Amino acid sequence: MAAMEGLIGLVNALQKACTKLGDFGGDASLPTLWDSLPSVAVVGGQSSGKSSVLESIVGRDFLPRGSGIVTRRPLVLQLYKTKQGEQEYAEFLHLPNRRFTDFSLVRKEIQDETDKITGKSKQISPVPIQLSIYSPNVVNLTMIDLPGLTKVAVEGQPESIVQDIENL
Repeated sequence: MAAMEGLIGLVNALQKACTKLGDFGGDASLPTLWDSLPSVAVVGGQSSGKSSVLESIVGRDFLPRGSGIVTRRPLVLQLYKTKQGEQEYAEFLHLPNRRFTDFSLVRKEIQDETDKITGKSKQISPVPIQLSIYSPNVVNLTMIDLPGLTKVAVEGQPESIVQDIENL
């Protein structure tokens, strides 16, 4: 069991390093380290409940809600089990040393960080948001929440949106 925990920690560290170095995978011309790392991805149609599944695993409401395309950037969610009695908190890779104990502020930060890259449009980006949650109520696990699959572009989206999402 200790070996598995060590492996999970190593994979999490490698995912963080890849994100910092701009390796988000999906480059069809060359294999990337990101693509070689094991991960659990939450995939499904838009508004099919993918984010709700992640929230139920964590036991907290912290993801943006709405209709249409809400998840517009991959969210790499790393869960770390802490000792019983310790306070739950979240940290973003782009905000080192800042702990969020109010999970409504986690939701707002995800929205703000998404808008920083995509604007307030319906555009998507392959640049992930890296979020770590520390809690006694989770297991050590890394999951990736992806934008929902769609069949057609809607107003404000490029015609390539279907393929762009599938490439993620």
